[in-house]
Amino acid sequence: MTRSRILSALSRLLRGGAARPPAPRGGTGRTGTAYPGDFRGRVDVRWAPRHDDRADPGEIVWAWVPFEEDHGRGKDRPVLVVGRDGRWLLALMLTSKDHDQDYEDEYRHGRTWVDIGTGAWDGQRRPSEVRVDRVLRLDPGSVRRQGATLDERRFRDVADAMRAVGRA
Repeated sequence: MTRSRILSALSRLLRGGAARPPAPRGGTGRTGTAYPGDFRGRVDVRWAPRHDDRADPGEIVWAWVPFEEDHGRGKDRPVLVVGRDGRWLLALMLTSKDHDQDYEDEYRHGRTWVDIGTGAWDGQRRPSEVRVDRVLRLDPGSVRRQGATLDERRFRDVADAMRAVGRA
């Protein structure tokens, strides 16, 4: 068991809570809205953060992200908002895991990660990567605004990588 999992379990025990129950089956997220599936088209990517109470392209926020293999399960994680599809936000998931170590395996499975460095979205200021080949559709109501704005230069790098894999 990793140190972070041990600390998380200890924190839950000290608060008197049990382990967090899994998300409801059947593809619903935290807001109860059924997940419509990943976005399959090309995203019209534009950096357009605004200092308001809504998630905008260019902002990194936290949201429940469904697992690729089972939309009925998922985890809370940071995402980079890159656009909209009707009522849905379009976003890319972030990780602090270094995928350079397993690049060949990731490439073989069609996963493409781009380094975006560090930022206020991670309390420990760990370097982050964003996955550019999987575009998530997120209910705006499931988003928590505990993140940061990605600067325009790094956002352009992400957009260029999305274009390279046919997602923008």
